[in-house]
Amino acid sequence: MTDGLWWHRSDLGHIDGRLIFAGQDVAALAADFDGPLYLYSADRVRANLNRILGALATSGKAHRVYYAMKANRHAPLLQMLAATGRCGVDICSPAELDHAFACGFAAEQISFTGTGVSRRDLERLLAHPELTINCDSVGMIRRIGEHSPGRAIGIRVNPARGVGYGDSERLTYAGARTSKFGIYREQWDEALAAARARDLRITSLHFHVGCGYLDAQLDDWEAALKAGLSFLAGLPDVRIVNIGGGLGVPHRASDKPLDLARWAALLKRHFAGHAVEIAVEPGDYLVKDAGMLVLEVTNVEHKCDTLFVSVDGGFNLHPEPAFYDLPCEPAACVPRRGDPVRVTIAGNINEALDLWAEDIAMPPLEEGDHIALLNAGGYGAAMSSNHCMRGEFTELLI
Repeated sequence: MTDGLWWHRSDLGHIDGRLIFAGQDVAALAADFDGPLYLYSADRVRANLNRILGALATSGKAHRVYYAMKANRHAPLLQMLAATGRCGVDICSPAELDHAFACGFAAEQISFTGTGVSRRDLERLLAHPELTINCDSVGMIRRIGEHSPGRAIGIRVNPARGVGYGDSERLTYAGARTSKFGIYREQWDEALAAARARDLRITSLHFHVGCGYLDAQLDDWEAALKAGLSFLAGLPDVRIVNIGGGLGVPHRASDKPLDLARWAALLKRHFAGHAVEIAVEPGDYLVKDAGMLVLEVTNVEHKCDTLFVSVDGGFNLHPEPAFYDLPCEPAACVPRRGDPVRVTIAGNINEALDLWAEDIAMPPLEEGDHIALLNAGGYGAAMSSNHCMRGEFTELLI
């Protein structure tokens, strides 16, 4: 690739003035579809999976990967992952369980970790004895015991230490502020008593402490890992420890890729002496930088001193930039000649939050041009809504 931008890599960049992704001309693909278009690279997803499996192998421990379906549930993508035979899938609802089965995953390849789980949810989940179920609350342990005494369960704990991209509190699932996720040390004895009361066997331990962490957060992540592992004391039947997901990818020019060797070295150090298997639940790490959202420019116009570039898709199609400050870097699919100009890229939703990028340098743009929003492969289509009845889009695995 020839552009030298921070996000360029061997499968993503401009060649002869056109954006190429996974060997495909993005503008040419967009011309074949009407409206917003999500593109996902199967090769990039597989490469990301292989990279994390390679890092886990250096830990010296048995290990497994559960892909976090909530990041992206596009059926062809899930079918591709199931066909590799190299990962299972993490789910958080009965409907996701049905979807996992339909895409080729077996019950023993599936781990359920949900919150606010109802009795009707449990009726569907407990019909599959091979399914790993991680209990998020004491009440959930009790309800499983009433329905299926003697069953094996996992428990999701909250180590009260957390991390998130850019140290964002909104992306931190455990920390100083009490969250709804997992069982805290203060309720631990109650949880164990609830399991004993119905002869439930605790065979897995789970904790997930945040989303999008990079190298700057690894020290805090290590502290959370140590705190999570401390719950192993007194649990002789635990055979697997699931450390959740949250591994991040660069979103800005100042970000660097997560040092997986350092990450794996921390696992090796802290799992030494524990006779357990390591499980990890990456979602974003597998799919975020393997996807883009391609939108068409519908208007270019000054309003006061701001040059607005309007596009045919809004933040309802990919809420993360607006809600979590996780930007999708915009790239012109066919950059026009001329000096870069400062623009604000605005979506087509009647909400003030609906801005894809503000005061960013872009090549000159005109109506009918296409812009690719990078890092859109995770928590985009899966979190989309039909707000303003503008929820239509196409997804394509290439």
